[in-house]
Amino acid sequence: MGCSNLSGAEATAKLIDSTPGTVFAAGDLAYESGTLEEFQKCYGPTWGRFKARTRPTPGNHEYNGSPATGYFRYWDGQAGDPGKGYYSFELGAWHIVVLNTNCGSKELGGCAEGSPEETWLKQDLAAHPEACTLAFGHHAMFSSGLFAKHAEHPELRVFWQDLYDAHADLILAGHEHSYERFAPQNPEGNPDPDHGIREIVVGTGGRSHTPLGYAKPNSEVRDDKTYGVLKLTLSPGQYRWEFIPIPGKTFRDSGEGVCHAQPGPPKTN
Repeated sequence: MGCSNLSGAEATAKLIDSTPGTVFAAGDLAYESGTLEEFQKCYGPTWGRFKARTRPTPGNHEYNGSPATGYFRYWDGQAGDPGKGYYSFELGAWHIVVLNTNCGSKELGGCAEGSPEETWLKQDLAAHPEACTLAFGHHAMFSSGLFAKHAEHPELRVFWQDLYDAHADLILAGHEHSYERFAPQNPEGNPDPDHGIREIVVGTGGRSHTPLGYAKPNSEVRDDKTYGVLKLTLSPGQYRWEFIPIPGKTFRDSGEGVCHAQPGPPKTN
């Protein structure tokens, strides 16, 4: 969210004013460098009024010039362990996994197989085998947007594979300043309606828009001209999504899905 003009962020914040529930904040929350001062001046007056009910993840701008020092100071323990930024929690019948996708950070230790975060992710998912699972982080694995070069990062594919193997249902991301929803797919980007993960990219909180390019395979809905928020209703065994635009805009997207059935015990002859 930019600090030079807070009108977009204020417009989307007003949508949340009347909507109770947990707020997922997918990174790049205070431009340009995510300092504590920028969080207080840029984020605080708008989305900061939901701080107590927000669960954040850091974006690449939080790592500009420092290892997200301002980010961790602002959230004061609410964003996982300082220096890590990944954590999980329960939300009703759902297990929520918050990823730190800033894989180039030396402090984080990378995101490759066997890294501290990937090891934690596997253990965390194994401890919640029966729950519907949603994960969110800043960078998108799949995207048709201007910054899509980040979406091809091979280390993110490791996270996707772990989530896919654990029958995760939804992945949310930001980074792109646009909205895009993908059909359920596997980590290789192939359609998988029965076991695939649905990814939704929501970078529409108020920073200036960036254009979408050619649609990537399995991209179902795209928009790069509308500020708004994604409202999720997470129920036992199912979920519903609804993109709500700011007043005066007409783009909308909504739908529903069911959680993946968990595998039963192996058959015996």
